[in-house]
Amino acid sequence: MDLVNHTWTQNFLLAGFTTTGALQPLAFLGTLCIYLLTLAGNLFIIVLVQADSRLSTPMYFFISALSFLELWYVSTTVPTLLHTLLHARSPISPTVCFVQLYVFHSLGMTECYLLGVMALDRYLAICCPLHYHALMSRQVQLWLAGATWVAGFSAALVPASLTATLPFCLKEVAHYFCDLAPLMRLACVDTGWHVQVHIAVIGIINACNLVLILGLYGGILRAVLKLPSAASRAKAFSTCSSHITVVVLFFASAFIVYVGPPESLPEGTDKLLALVYTFLTPFLNPIIYTFRNKEVRKAVRRVTQSIRTMMKRP
Repeated sequence: MDLVNHTWTQNFLLAGFTTTGALQPLAFLGTLCIYLLTLAGNLFIIVLVQADSRLSTPMYFFISALSFLELWYVSTTVPTLLHTLLHARSPISPTVCFVQLYVFHSLGMTECYLLGVMALDRYLAICCPLHYHALMSRQVQLWLAGATWVAGFSAALVPASLTATLPFCLKEVAHYFCDLAPLMRLACVDTGWHVQVHIAVIGIINACNLVLILGLYGGILRAVLKLPSAASRAKAFSTCSSHITVVVLFFASAFIVYVGPPESLPEGTDKLLALVYTFLTPFLNPIIYTFRNKEVRKAVRRVTQSIRTMMKRP
């Protein structure tokens, strides 16, 4: 077979998770419920930030930007997860598969950049309070949010395009969506060079953003420890705790799956870890930012009271 001229014309098959008997409808309904709650939770945060004027600050702008991103991020993979839970092996055309691969990694890298921007926002708010609003004007907020999308969708071109140009001899993808490592296992050629490029690109981007976040939080820690009272230190730390929780969830799972060699993970582990950053993290983000944030809880009460007042009017 001429590998250079080999053209893949068949559909891929997404293997997904193996569920049989009574577990199949339960797994499908449970996943569907969590997916709908994830969409509702992130939409709730976006609407709340827009509805309450007291949340018109850079921090909540970026939280709503993260929620908007999570809506697309979770919707890139969960529909195929639901389909595989319901129908077992699910065919997917090469075009749809590679588009899913590109969009998924673009959104993932966008989130990586956005988490760095959110850390920068907290650093400026705590370490440069007098100049914070001048440095983080509405125009700067929009520019930073837009830059994360441009950077994310540009960076994902490299791993997605390299994978899409591989010659494939096998068709069953051992995953519930089209991802880098499962697709490369289907190639007719040695993909060692591709793996190194993927690790370099994704690893460097993740590592640089993580180092930036750690450096910024190091500066925040030094500034907070200099505050005179325990109450002021606790208040400063409380504005960062939710973001730190999200950072740990996102980067820990991403590094394990994409920065280490694929063969280092036991078979099936990548699918389980993928559930953390594709499914669990988008579900937890609204909970983390809502229940651990006093300002958000107060905003919920204010908006609820306003709605009740409007409904009582004749």
